[in-house]
Amino acid sequence: MTLKELSQLYYLNREIEMDKRRLESLKMKSQSPSSARLDGMPHSTSIESRVERYAAEIADLEAIIAAKCEQYIHERNRLERYISDIDDSLTRQIFTFRFVNGLSWTQVAAHIGGSNTEKSVSKACYRYLEKHPE
Repeated sequence: MTLKELSQLYYLNREIEMDKRRLESLKMKSQSPSSARLDGMPHSTSIESRVERYAAEIADLEAIIAAKCEQYIHERNRLERYISDIDDSLTRQIFTFRFVNGLSWTQVAAHIGGSNTEKSVSKACYRYLEKHPE
């Protein structure tokens, strides 16, 4: 598994969180009263069209989030299967903290404990990936 593949779970999780914030924003906009347009140009005063538009956007975004959540579960299972095949317990822990839990190298070192540093845990990870290219 490549470093890019290992990192996909982290980025997918960030995408889901970003989409959830956008969904909340859309929901709030759909419930707020619209402001009057003072530009003098004719426009539709139909509240239904605005509500329908927001409802369609919300439904689309909810479907996108659901699909990404399903993909997240698939990616997490794939990543956990890969990590479980690593022989060394310390390396498994490093990979789990970094790629499953999304911790920084500093946080990984702190969780591992002992005399491990940010540099030592990242090197252990990269060495493993160099020795086991797939």
